[in-house]
Amino acid sequence: MAHDFQKDIDAVGAIQVVPTILDVICRITGMGFAAVARVTPDRWVALRVRDDIAFGLKPGGELKVESTICHEIRQCGEAVVIDHVSENETWRDHHTPKMYGFQSYISMPIFLRDGRFYGTLCAIDPKPAKLENPETIGLFKAFADLIAFHLEASELLTTSEENLLDERKTAELREQFIAVLGHDLRNPLASISGGVRLLLKEEQSEKSRSILTMMHSSVGRMSALINDVLDFARGRLGGGLGVVVSEANLTAVLAQVAGEISGSFPEREIDMQVAIGRPVTVDSGRIGQMFSNLLANALMHGAAGAPVRVRASTEGDLFELSVSNGGEQIPPAALSQLFKPFVRGAVKPSQQGLGLGLYIASEIAKAHGGTMTATSSPEETRFTFRMPLI
Repeated sequence: MAHDFQKDIDAVGAIQVVPTILDVICRITGMGFAAVARVTPDRWVALRVRDDIAFGLKPGGELKVESTICHEIRQCGEAVVIDHVSENETWRDHHTPKMYGFQSYISMPIFLRDGRFYGTLCAIDPKPAKLENPETIGLFKAFADLIAFHLEASELLTTSEENLLDERKTAELREQFIAVLGHDLRNPLASISGGVRLLLKEEQSEKSRSILTMMHSSVGRMSALINDVLDFARGRLGGGLGVVVSEANLTAVLAQVAGEISGSFPEREIDMQVAIGRPVTVDSGRIGQMFSNLLANALMHGAAGAPVRVRASTEGDLFELSVSNGGEQIPPAALSQLFKPFVRGAVKPSQQGLGLGLYIASEIAKAHGGTMTATSSPEETRFTFRMPLI
């Protein structure tokens, strides 16, 4: 019965990217049904579904496993891709297409890291589709790998929380796991990015190009999140954030970052006053990352009608960079927690990120022998980085 697989349904349901994956599959291929399925020797259960052709399955719905091609995929471990069943000598007389009335079909096995077969990522449609090409197959493979990674990550985290009662050991394991998570996510993400770039080079419909552009933007955000996770892990595991310092033109660095960030907030005013009268010895990439985190935070949380003010200067033996914004005062209790990891303000529907930006900014300040402070009043909230000049 379907309730036997409730744990699997809940696990896949908790992966926020799965609905987007199914939506992208249907839009890119033109197919009307896509699903993540749990497949065992005697059961086929739908865990998450997108159904635009009234196929009739919902999460928890079942098909007789022996009636599915996924049953054969579980046995052989290989994907099955069919553009047009009626023109395919291997599949045109097969019982499954006749039973379910589809002409196009693709199903990619989902394997966990230890080699266990979990299920499939599959799609069908009563019309033919162009599926037998490296780009589509590669995209399905990358999505299947991403789903598998999320499932195993959830399983490992649950196991660690259940088995490790000692708070210190649990924290250490979690941080080591985050480091592995950030590193290993790069492989499926690189596959998705490569597939998107290949598809963007080809002729696409306006709708397909819009979806691909959205995916490309999502890959960029995911890369930024992974970088934040890796920086967090490095800082907490004792190695600290690595910096490679040299004389840098910080005026140019700050201008470039402000230009990039302002593109995402075209309606907001950024008031910059930079008076850097000498070269500054820093890791310019890390300082740019710090400034990007501070500026994006100010634009996201500051009052929409007030400018964000940026001040940077070298005076005597000190370099100072501050970013301030208007808006509601941050309560003192919350202010003292801002530089801790995973701390976020009231989450807005459009808010992105893990709550690591300010933590990483403070770690970059420490790596440069400097300090990061925050003050907040009814008039403004200000973040200030100060660093002694060498």
